[in-house]
Amino acid sequence: MERRALTIPRFTERLVLRPPSAENAAAVQEALEESFASLHVWMDWATTLQSLEDTKAILDQARAKYESMEEFQVHAFLRDSGSFVLSAWLGPRDWRVPKFEIGYWCRTSMLGKGYATEVVRELTAAAFAEMAANRVEIRCDSRNGRSRRVAELAGFHLEAELRCDARANDGSLRDTTVYVLLAQGFDPAAIVSGAA
Repeated sequence: MERRALTIPRFTERLVLRPPSAENAAAVQEALEESFASLHVWMDWATTLQSLEDTKAILDQARAKYESMEEFQVHAFLRDSGSFVLSAWLGPRDWRVPKFEIGYWCRTSMLGKGYATEVVRELTAAAFAEMAANRVEIRCDSRNGRSRRVAELAGFHLEAELRCDARANDGSLRDTTVYVLLAQGFDPAAIVSGAA
């Protein structure tokens, strides 16, 4: 299967999705600092709070991965104010299928407003319509009720719970839930794509 890039920028009803950029490091850093207590519980990469310089370097790496089609990270900003809302990624897991995984984190002050679901729906639509995906997954800690709810609201179905699958940042064993949406179960009419 030929690799395909994610078309960007993308627009949803309330958000604009852009690729990672070190120019946005201050906004991302502010959101990380605001949200670190929650991120530390759920995200394996959130072991310590990174510095602004670390964030700039990470965003440069994410941009390089985007350009090489290794992983498509996007940042979502409010269309009306330009405020940073969340980070999400569409990761190719096997181009031969093709199958992808979606991940996301939303800043604490923006939780509960449907932004993560809006972005997941948009990335899912792009994976099927533009990248010929046959399978899209969302994986999360089984105790992460918010993340599970996003997957369910976006139309994904619980396929498996992998018991004792990973270690949480506190060292405890965690179970991983795997939510899946298949191309044959995807209704493109249910989502209005917003590629620019």
